[in-house]
Order: sequence, then structure tokens, then C-alpha cells
Amino acid sequence: MIQIAVLGYGTVGSGVVEVINTNHESINKRVGQEVNIKYVLDLRDFPGDPVEKVLVHDYEIIINDPEVDIVVEVMGGVEPAYTFTKRALQAGKSVCTSNKELVARHGLELLKIAEEKNINYMFEASCGGGIPIIRPLHSSLTADEIDEISGILNGTTNYILSKMQAENADFEEVLKEAQEKGYAERNPEADVEGYDACRKIAILSSLAFGNHVNYEEIYTEGITKITVEDMKYASALDMSIKLLATSKKENDKFYAMVSPVLVGTDSPLYSVNDVFNAIFVHGNVLGDAMFYGSGAGKLPTASAVVGDVVDCAKHLHENVMTSWNSEKLDLMDIKEVVHPFLVRIKGKEAEMADAVKAVFGAVKTVSVPDVEGEFAIITGPLSEAEYEAKAAKLPEIISRIRFKA
Repeated sequence: MIQIAVLGYGTVGSGVVEVINTNHESINKRVGQEVNIKYVLDLRDFPGDPVEKVLVHDYEIIINDPEVDIVVEVMGGVEPAYTFTKRALQAGKSVCTSNKELVARHGLELLKIAEEKNINYMFEASCGGGIPIIRPLHSSLTADEIDEISGILNGTTNYILSKMQAENADFEEVLKEAQEKGYAERNPEADVEGYDACRKIAILSSLAFGNHVNYEEIYTEGITKITVEDMKYASALDMSIKLLATSKKENDKFYAMVSPVLVGTDSPLYSVNDVFNAIFVHGNVLGDAMFYGSGAGKLPTASAVVGDVVDCAKHLHENVMTSWNSEKLDLMDIKEVVHPFLVRIKGKEAEMADAVKAVFGAVKTVSVPDVEGEFAIITGPLSEAEYEAKAAKLPEIISRIRFKA
């Protein structure tokens, strides 16, 4: 019998217990022996919940029990999750987690401890909820040299942007609705400012490119400044706006960024709507591939966590998790990255034509009938630095959105 302990009985933790109980028989068959939840750690009590039978409030009970082989960390946040995870690994217990913040910050160190102890630190659920992506990068795509990973990695922001465009709705209005439906947290900062997607693309980049990507060095821009007018321009261009997390190799240099971008109908990411996520991978042999599914939610995320539990159970004293090289991956200065831009400009197109041409040269213009007092232009490919220099010469600029490079 393989004994596991679950740290945290919140949304994902209760989902893990539910998945294991619901699919107990099939999970046991896949592992080859019985998997049993011996402990669930939480500070709270749950009167009337069957979890009461295994509920503990003291982590020392778990760490000092030699029968516990696998610890499931679904507490979220950095502390005490980091301390608990590190102690579990040092005690020879494999750990499975959905905690992207912890993985992005301390994953390299925790993987190293697992390797030294010949156990595993697994985090499939940290980057795409129920979408399998860590394992494919580790096993299925190892014959390829990956040169790009781009993804819609946050279901909350994708829901908000999809709703804004479909209904010409205001950001604050849709955010409030998302919170009421449970798609957005009461404090949605990590989602809407892009921090969540930033941590995920840092993890995926570190795995895909082999060297460590520091999430704090990734340019990150959220969706809070996206307006109804932006959505109207997108629709007029037959495009959609997505919060895209991208890491890409260009001419032996790497860049990573998170920002809203305009995506056309020729992209498989165009039609990824609502709370769904999608991760696009390009390899030098494979070409294009996309992984699509529920990027968040209790059971999809729990399913990915339990998948790791099964993998750990089948390799109890054998380190199978991919290496994450401690050598740092140097990222390009974001000012070198090149995109076309959609630039909104205050004023009448005819009156501003000469000024615009003097700054940006010959450009395509876009007008939307019910957006008054402004127009937009589509620039040619410009580096971020070139755009900033040009924009400084035209004070009538309202905003800009990048096109997917």
C-alpha cells in the first residue's frame, strides 16, 4: 500500500481527495497496488465531511511518519509550502504540486533535492491546470529542439477578454461577473496583471530550453488597460485580443514576455475562448503542436495532480523527472523584440495624416464607425525601442497593442 498525505483541503486539495476516491479502483490498477490517503493537513475543521477521519493540523505528524511515501502540496503561496515541501523531499518523500508560484521561485532547488534523494518533485498541474504539458516536454518531445512556446495560460483573463469582445463590455463589469461566477479571485491582481501567466511561462521555458529562466526578468503586462474600444478595433480586423505568454528563440537569442496581443484567424489560439487555456509549441522537427483544455478548476487541476501521484507511485525510488539546469538562460532585452503594433491615435485621420506619416511612414489606417474622435494605424515590424522612440514624437497616441510576432 502506498500512503499519501495531502497538504491543504481547499479547492484543489478537496478535488484531489475526490478524484482519488472516485477513481480509486482504476488508479490502483495503474499503480499496481493500493493508493491510500492517510492524512489531510489543514488548519480548519470540516464537521460532517468524511475527511475528518484523516484530518490533521500538525505537519510534524506527516513528516515523521515513515509510511508516507508521497506528499501532495496544494496549499498555494510560498510559505509554508516551501518549507513543508523541502522537508518532505529531504525526508525521502516524493512531492506533487499545483503551486506555480513555488515552482517558479524554488523549482530548481527542489528538483535538485529530489534528484539527490532519488525521488521525484512533480508539478504537471502548475502550468495548465488539466492540460498535460510538463510530461510531454519531458518525454514526448525530447527528440525536438523547441524554439517557441506560446500560450493562453490563464483562464480568468481569457474569460474576461472573450466576454469583453463578444459583448463589447467594460473590463470592470466583466471582472465583477467573473468574480461572482468564481472564475476570478476576490483579489484578482495575480491574474489580471499577468503575474500568474509569467510564472507559468518561466517554468515551461526552463523545461523547454533546459536552462533556468528567472520569472522576475520576464516583461509582464496585464489586461487592466484593455478597453471596449480596443475590442472594437480587434473585431474590425477580424482578430481577437489574448493575454499571451511567449518564450521564443530567435537567431540563438531568447526572449520571454507576457502581454495582450492581437491574434488572427490563422492562429490556433484565435478561437480559444472562455476559461479554456491552450499551449502552442513549435519544434524544429515536430513543427507546430497545440495542447488545449481546461486550464483551471477544481477537478481538471486535481486530475493533473493525481496523474503525478500515479507517476510517483510507479517510480517510488527512481528519479524520473526532467532535469532543470541551474545555468541561467540569458534573455534578450525586451527592447530588441520586434512586432507590428496597432496604435490608437486621438484626432481625425485626415488632419493627422502628415504627422503620422512623418513619424511612422506609410501605414495602414483603421477606423471603426462607432469609435469617435480617434483612428488607428498598423505599423510595420518595429522593435520595442523603435516604437517607444517614435511614439514619443506623437503625443496624440492613446494606446498600443502588439500583434503576435
